Amino acid sequence: MTAIIDYDAGNIKSVEKAVAFLGYEAVLTRDRDVIMGSDRVILPGVGSFGDAMGRLRSYGLDTVLKEYAASGKPFLGICLGLQLLFEDSEESPGVEGLGILKGHILRIPKEEGLTVPQIGWNDLKLRPGTKLFNGVKDGSYVYFVHSYYMKSEEEDAVAATTEYGVTVHAAVEKGNVFACQFHPEKSSDVGLKILENFLKI
Repeated sequence: MTAIIDYDAGNIKSVEKAVAFLGYEAVLTRDRDVIMGSDRVILPGVGSFGDAMGRLRSYGLDTVLKEYAASGKPFLGICLGLQLLFEDSEESPGVEGLGILKGHILRIPKEEGLTVPQIGWNDLKLRPGTKLFNGVKDGSYVYFVHSYYMKSEEEDAVAATTEYGVTVHAAVEKGNVFACQFHPEKSSDVGLKILENFLKI
């Protein structure tokens, strides 16, 4: 069973529907016992970094998610869920993230011809040999909605990058922890393949 973390963030239901479409059992939950007993966890979401961390802490989910990540079982962050895995964000100065991964969330710099937030499709440059992108072609397009991007301090954890004014670390893979800045559940067949790869781990 896959536990999808319910912390009142946006876009959680679409992830649940995508997992069900792929034929896997999923449950929306914030119950510690259900989370810890699950085969894998997905932390999705859209919204503000600071507000989201506040909700995670109010539900006691910050400690549960750190414990789950340390268990060795597969853990996937999506969009805001990716950002929360890191140490901090320029969106919410002074607010600590989960710190499960080393790095920082930075604002996409303003540049002529680029709109912020980035909303739309962009291609990925993939690091060979990752579990998340097994069977996905380099240069595949996925769907992004974000004003902030992840800058990992661990280059060997970066599974995919894209270009949008700067080099965006679009996905990470470190041990049992995976994360995507883009939305696999909204990225057509390519996104479903990425999500299925995670569900098979």
